[in-house]
Amino acid sequence: MDYIKSFEKAIIYIEENLNKDLKAEDVSKFIGYSYYHFTRLFQGLLGETPGNYIRKRRLSKAADDLLYKDKKIIDIALDYKFKSPEAFARAFNKIYDVTPTEYRKNRINAFKGNKKYIDEERLKHILNNITIKPVIKVIPEIKVVGIKGKTTLENNILPDLWKTFNENISKVIDKKEPIKGYGICENDKPYNQFGENIEYSEIVAVEVTSFNYIPEKMVTKVIKKGKYAVFTHKGSLDKLQETYEYIWGTWIPSSKVELDMRDDFEIYDERFKGRDNPLSEIDICIPIK
Repeated sequence: MDYIKSFEKAIIYIEENLNKDLKAEDVSKFIGYSYYHFTRLFQGLLGETPGNYIRKRRLSKAADDLLYKDKKIIDIALDYKFKSPEAFARAFNKIYDVTPTEYRKNRINAFKGNKKYIDEERLKHILNNITIKPVIKVIPEIKVVGIKGKTTLENNILPDLWKTFNENISKVIDKKEPIKGYGICENDKPYNQFGENIEYSEIVAVEVTSFNYIPEKMVTKVIKKGKYAVFTHKGSLDKLQETYEYIWGTWIPSSKVELDMRDDFEIYDERFKGRDNPLSEIDICIPIK
């Protein structure tokens, strides 16, 4: 697809000019597209307008500067072309749910709102392996039995947790047919306090019809009935974190939905062919109000 090369040029151009006065019109002109065609194609393929992408990349770079550089907030604001510290604070708070001062104080490289640079591989992943517009649905209550562990995004133990559970899944009785596996991220902290080095609880489990018998060292969990934005990840699980980065870095900040403080989870049904299978599909369910 010829437009992939054009998009790569556009994104590189944006990245090189984040500290300059840059508009979507400048980018479309640089790659030889009409403004209308460029913005329509960009939003349709990547799930956001070029202007939103530019603004969120500036905010992500500013967030890094807050954590890793000894620069005044007013200088960071002006470096990334915000008209004033107040305008920067309003834009920052809208994405990260805290002020720049609070973000620096928390010392957490937050996952929510963190807009990653879209390199060639990430661009292909977004175009081919993610449903950029989720299905909004109400999911009924679900009972599961499984095992629980602690992990971080940086030091991910989930493959080992799944391996242990799969070796012991035969001990679970009353499994609901057809068999469905669940990976549940327990929501035990505010979204703006969740980062790559922050430990969180994960339950890997199978759906059951009852809790009549619980194998030793296993736990029960009830996923509450509610409304969810459901994305589909396609392909190997090696790229699963990039799908989450799209959801939390692009879709959530761009959408008008309000997140709900319930657990998000993954569904592994008959479409899942194995963690390394390029034909695998899993659903990712994000709780919303």
